[in-house]
Amino acid sequence: MTYTTDIVGRYLATWNATGDERAALLSAHWSPAARYTDPLAEVAGHEGIAAVIDGVHARFPGWVFTEVGEADTHHRQTRFRWGLGPEGAEPPVIGFDVVVLDESGRIEDVRGFLDRVPT
Repeated sequence: MTYTTDIVGRYLATWNATGDERAALLSAHWSPAARYTDPLAEVAGHEGIAAVIDGVHARFPGWVFTEVGEADTHHRQTRFRWGLGPEGAEPPVIGFDVVVLDESGRIEDVRGFLDRVPT
């Protein structure tokens, strides 16, 4: 499913990027009014989302987000599991997100859940 792979790839690329690269990904693939909600954050807009991503990078420097398992999509929404950890290693953090796209195919809303977080 190219459609699903593209959504998940764009999403994870945004979370793995920094600086100008992340700003370009947010601008290209996320609605300006995008909302992001998980157990630790509730933000809106590119600046709010970038701040959450910066916080994750600060807490877990050098770690990367990867897709875990297969995504499922219908209509304009995709659900998938992701991992966060050192590149090439079993991710110690696992989560589950639902991404909803706007009418133009940009990320409009994300609902995140944390399944496994290190203590």
